[in-house]
Amino acid sequence: MASSNDTSQDPGSKTSGQPGPWRRLKPSLMTFGRRLWGLWQHQGPPWLASGLALFCGALQILPQFTHIRAAVSNIANHGASGLTALADLAALPHVIIGVGLVLMAAGLALRARVAWVLALLLGLLSAGLGYWAAQRLDSVVIASGALVLLLLLYARDFARSSLAASSLFALLGVGSLLVYGTLGSLWFGQGYDPPIHSLPTAFYYTIETMSTVGYGDIVPHTTVARMFTVSMIVLGISVFATTLSVVIGPLVGGSLKRALEGKMQKEQRKNHYVIIGTSSLAYAMWKELTSRGMAVTVIAPVGHASPYPPNADVIVADATRNEVLEQAGVPRAKAVLTLRDDDAENAFAVLAVKELAPTVKTIAGVNDVRHVNKIRRVQPDVLFAPQLLGSQLLARDLFDEPIDNDTVHKLLFPKE
Repeated sequence: MASSNDTSQDPGSKTSGQPGPWRRLKPSLMTFGRRLWGLWQHQGPPWLASGLALFCGALQILPQFTHIRAAVSNIANHGASGLTALADLAALPHVIIGVGLVLMAAGLALRARVAWVLALLLGLLSAGLGYWAAQRLDSVVIASGALVLLLLLYARDFARSSLAASSLFALLGVGSLLVYGTLGSLWFGQGYDPPIHSLPTAFYYTIETMSTVGYGDIVPHTTVARMFTVSMIVLGISVFATTLSVVIGPLVGGSLKRALEGKMQKEQRKNHYVIIGTSSLAYAMWKELTSRGMAVTVIAPVGHASPYPPNADVIVADATRNEVLEQAGVPRAKAVLTLRDDDAENAFAVLAVKELAPTVKTIAGVNDVRHVNKIRRVQPDVLFAPQLLGSQLLARDLFDEPIDNDTVHKLLFPKE
């Protein structure tokens, strides 16, 4: 018989002596949850919006394949008379909106602002068209509403200027206008001279009108046909102008902006400090000077990782070349600090600065105290050896010797 003291214990209880499964699993779940939350904050909204856009686009396109195929078949076989099947053409807005949402999905994943604007408009159209067609809250309306709500809540996450998204916008605009012009030309075909009865002729007239070429071989002679032609001209000019502004504009504008910023920055480089190098000492000095509100230009060597932030004024080039020193504004600088990891390179940089601008103050960093006398021969105005300075200050503190400005000055200007 089992003793009365032998009681069954819960594996997760405190009296078992071992932590239960939940207690062992809890830290891992919390860590996983934190990582998942961080991933959501960084990538979640754009990717979710992209997935919703694809889903909404598929809901709009898939049910319309049969109607679109029938409409295209009627137009191809019967020309303008095939357009009498208005029930088939009623599927066209669904397909245009669906294709637009699918195209914008890539732009949303890239956080493009253009894709956000277009997806928001297409989402509203999708929800409105879905409710008008079904007269109830179906899957299309709910998914489109969720997409619009998500885009509005996380609007700040879509702030990038993306060339890919702009290209998709241009493709969507041109494609929609081609469909509008081709089908409209067939519908109003009797109002033209000669009449438009075939799909290739309608497509040709659309391209001719959108591009404002106007050969005069097809002329509208009724009021309705003329108004339709005017609408194609206005829309064509608008679409092409917008396409140029969103695709070509950023390319040209970016190059022009970089050129102007470079010129303005070069002109503004005066009464500033120039730091040569990417060492930890150079970065610490840059941080100290900028925190005091000083203008600093950095000359970073080619092939070295830069610790400076993107907004820093950094020139990646050889600091011993006169044209590079001129570009950095060395002749107009308050002081030049050569703080590279190699003492020989610091010495060469001091010589180059003194040759170009003898009156500019030079401060040479020394990484190895054994090189102090060698670098002194290039005659920098200030010789800064962190190891030597630190050891002297530490020794003076150990022996309770005074440390004043004169002491620091002598340490910065060591004698032979």
